[in-house]
Formats: sequence, C-alpha cells, structure tokens
Amino acid sequence: MAGTRGYVNRRLHSLLGVVPIGIFLLQHLTVNFFATRGPEAFNAAAHFMESLPYRYVLEIFIIFLPLLFHGIYGVYIAFTAKSNLSNFGYFRNWMFMLQRITGILTLIFVAWHVWETRIAIGFGWAELNYSLMEGILTEPFFFWFYIVGVISTTFHFANGLWSFFVSWGITVSPRSQLIMTYASIVVFVAISYIGVRTLIQFAYGI
Repeated sequence: MAGTRGYVNRRLHSLLGVVPIGIFLLQHLTVNFFATRGPEAFNAAAHFMESLPYRYVLEIFIIFLPLLFHGIYGVYIAFTAKSNLSNFGYFRNWMFMLQRITGILTLIFVAWHVWETRIAIGFGWAELNYSLMEGILTEPFFFWFYIVGVISTTFHFANGLWSFFVSWGITVSPRSQLIMTYASIVVFVAISYIGVRTLIQFAYGI
C-alpha cells in the first residue's frame, strides 16, 4: 500500500506541475510581459485578470492547493530521492540534481512573491499595478532575487516537462527522450527570456 501510495503521489505531483501549475506559470508570465508595452498595458492586463468571475475559487483550487501539494511533496522528494545515474546517464543525473535544487529555490521565491504581492494586495497593503512591481524591482537586492527566482522557476518547469513525459509513458524510447530534452531547452530559453525581459522593464524601464 505504501508503495502504491508513493507511486500515485509522484504521478500526481508530476501532473500538477504541468496542469494546472505550469499553465498558470505561462499565463502569469504572459500577463507580466505586457509591462514591456508600458504601465497602461500592464495595468489593463492585470486588472482584467483581477476582474475574472469566481477569481477566489480559481485561485484556491486551481493555483494555491495544487501549488501547496506540489511544493510540500517536492521538498519530500528533494530530500529523499536518489539519483538515477545507471538508467539515464551523467547529463540526466545533473538535471535530476538541478531539478531538486531549483525546486527548493522556486518554493522560497514563490512563497515570498505571494506574500509580497497577492497577500499584501488581499490585506489592502498594496495595489495591483505597475508601480507595485517597479517599486520592488528598483531595489538591487530584490531585482537579483527575482532574477534567480524566475530562472529557477522556468528551469524547474521546463526540465519538469521532460520528467512528466517520461513518467507518464509519453516518451519511452531514447530518441523520443532526446527530442524532449531539446524541446525542454527551447521552452526554458523562451520563457526565461519573457520573465527576465519583464523584470528588466520593471527595474530599468527599458
């Protein structure tokens, strides 16, 4: 029973990392990228998301609860899992290790980001607009904290796609896994550019 429960938990952990958390990440990065078009464009996009019907229900059941399970179980995996070098080789062993490291970094970053933005907004301490992020990211320490956090998050998601495709039996052959490796690299570079470019816009206005 314990083995079956662990298998189910790992599959659920992998699934939630892509759906819905991964989809939310892409949506969040896209909305933030509107900042590159100026404060008005970002504010309009952010306020549109804020005005969605059933927003609190969506946040709780589509974002926060899946994120809570994925984060807590991910910490358990990070501190108990062993490398799989004999099955996947040297490169994949490094990716395995980096996935665990970036998972911890991402958890810290997301917890702080939620506290600094969503919780602060919920308590009325801040308003969701361009100025909020500009004020945070013009501080050099927080700019680099966000750079590290965003890159950790995008790597964790992109590399997690490879693990998802393998664990769900989508990429079984060595060739399909190699193709997925290249695809995950493309995803990582693309969404990292979107995230970092947005941070530079908020911090420096360029």
